[in-house]
Amino acid sequence: MRLTLLRIMIQSRRDFLNQLGLTAAGLSLASALPTPTFADMAAKKFSFDISLAEFSFAGELMSGKMTNMEFPARTKNDFGINVLEYVSMFFNNKHTDQAYLKELKQRTDDLGMKNNLIMVDGANIADLDAAKRQKAVESHYPWVDAAKYLGCSSIRVNLGDSAKALSGTPDDPADEAAKTAADGYHKLLEYAAKSKMDVIVENHFGNTTDIDWLVGVLKQVNMPNSGLLPDFGNFCAQRSKPETNDIKGIMGTKCVKEFDRYEGVKKMMPYAKGISAKTHKFDASGNETETDFRKMFKIIKDAGFKGYVGVEYEGVSSVCITQPVDIYPPTMVSAQQKPCSNASGLSLLKT
Repeated sequence: MRLTLLRIMIQSRRDFLNQLGLTAAGLSLASALPTPTFADMAAKKFSFDISLAEFSFAGELMSGKMTNMEFPARTKNDFGINVLEYVSMFFNNKHTDQAYLKELKQRTDDLGMKNNLIMVDGANIADLDAAKRQKAVESHYPWVDAAKYLGCSSIRVNLGDSAKALSGTPDDPADEAAKTAADGYHKLLEYAAKSKMDVIVENHFGNTTDIDWLVGVLKQVNMPNSGLLPDFGNFCAQRSKPETNDIKGIMGTKCVKEFDRYEGVKKMMPYAKGISAKTHKFDASGNETETDFRKMFKIIKDAGFKGYVGVEYEGVSSVCITQPVDIYPPTMVSAQQKPCSNASGLSLLKT
């Protein structure tokens, strides 16, 4: 039998959801739970659908063993999931290629799947420099257009400089950055509104891991197509500096400043238009070792959330890049990086 950590993770989550009475079909919480912690959860209905984040295949995509065009079929055939969350870098700059988008959409249509979201990691729309900020905003317009064509409801963007995050450099001063973030975000929201598209922000790095700061920016823009994408694993405000300037070095960094993830998700839920259920490691019983999923899903349920919960597996042990990839900033990743063993955690348990 061929197994991968992703399949085990998805099955473990399904077992966990069944234990709590949570299913994609929208069943109510099990009333037979013996623990008082979850007894009050049985009274309400809690329904959501599961989507799959493309970064779960990062190792295979970066090593050239898989392409963005193959993501839909792999998701449906290997894991039985029908809702897709793309990542911009795996388009390899083909998001403006109409023929490419047409083929991708045809594949998802033929498979009966839904394109829900594109996670866009691009230039900094919160840049302190007004000219750079405007250029960054405009560079996101084609992603809004591509997402609209594919049938997505939104794109996810960052409010900050990913280069600083990757290098361990502190983010821009919070007060000043909040003003510029609101300005750039508002301009992008105005463009997206013309296509009836949402633009949502994830707690990803730097200032956005301070949820009070992030919610404050959202209140400043005050646009109906704005929103948040709570990510279970992205509350690290600052990481140690990488020993090497490549993916392996970046993945080996440690968090030195972190916002409480449970309090963070609770504060984000009133504005949530999706959930990123990030996972890294599992114990022998199939429990995620860094996040208490029962505690998280109680927070999500109590908030009355109804929408997509995205499975995002980041259990990367090492990454091999054998071809150029479109990642921002491009200087952080180069082609032909070694070693090439175990391209991602997804392949560790293949037998």
